[in-house]
Amino acid sequence: MANHESTMAPVRERSPFIEVSGLTKQFGEVTAVDHISFEVHRGEIFGFLGPNGAGKTTTINLLTGLAKPDSGTIRIGGVECTRNLKAAQHLIGVVPDESNLYPELSGFDNLCFCAALYGMRKNERRMRAQELLKTFDLADAGHRKFAGYSKGMKRKLAIAAGIIHSPQILFLDEPTTGIDVASARHIRQLMGDLHRAGMTIFLTTHYIEEAERLCQRIAFIVRGRIVLIDAVATLLQPVQQRHVMLVSILNSDSLLCGKLASAFPDLEFRSIADGQVRVESAKPISVSPLVRFLEDQGAEVTEARRLHPSLEDVFVRVTGMGADSMRKEKERGGGA
Repeated sequence: MANHESTMAPVRERSPFIEVSGLTKQFGEVTAVDHISFEVHRGEIFGFLGPNGAGKTTTINLLTGLAKPDSGTIRIGGVECTRNLKAAQHLIGVVPDESNLYPELSGFDNLCFCAALYGMRKNERRMRAQELLKTFDLADAGHRKFAGYSKGMKRKLAIAAGIIHSPQILFLDEPTTGIDVASARHIRQLMGDLHRAGMTIFLTTHYIEEAERLCQRIAFIVRGRIVLIDAVATLLQPVQQRHVMLVSILNSDSLLCGKLASAFPDLEFRSIADGQVRVESAKPISVSPLVRFLEDQGAEVTEARRLHPSLEDVFVRVTGMGADSMRKEKERGGGA
């Protein structure tokens, strides 16, 4: 596989590979997935984004046969799966956010075991395991026990296990969360290569910039409901017409954003971290009046830089939640 990161590519084919209608799942009095409907096009990378507890993992469990819906319909690759949850099993590869491989087995043996579950013959599964270990830069570690792998290596082997049977669609639940930068970069490269080879990918991630870079279309899910779904380019159009600036400040106080909003009613202000204020406007932002006002308030401006609006801005507008907050929730172990 080529050693370069994926960039957004046009969807090859507009025919739906996954068709979901009215899908609902309740756990007691909690509605985790609330009458959602969407399609995933054949050959695209489809992003599924939302804060923790929004219903992302529950949706994946419903689509992959790990949970039974209370109502609604699911079709995958033209196969009706609503009543027979395993009917499309041969079409599906799954990589959960927590590894389900065996720590006492070697990387090679884990792959061979997963291949056996799909009915692959011994010679075929051994050849496929060797091929994937090489592709994922794990050939030298293939004989070592999975328990001794780093987090990045474990995630790469989990993806290899998910595609051991050459599925048509791969479900990736938070594939780069909690791993080192180099491994995350390699996994994004692998996703891009799989996509270029024609595989359909259903991706959940807490990293908004990752979704913007990789996905052709994105759905935002909040409290079990899909609130927005569209092509990345279309989602970005409204925010790209906005002007955004990040101002770094020393000696700021908790009331500063309110004071700024009163003094500059045409601008929008949001505190995003200690000593950092995000300024947004439909018109170009003049820096000098802001700096003078802040200095009059006893604050010191250390930096003011313009930002390129991104998918994170869309996410914040739709969910009311910042990407940094979403990542922190994930690190605390919140459900999804």
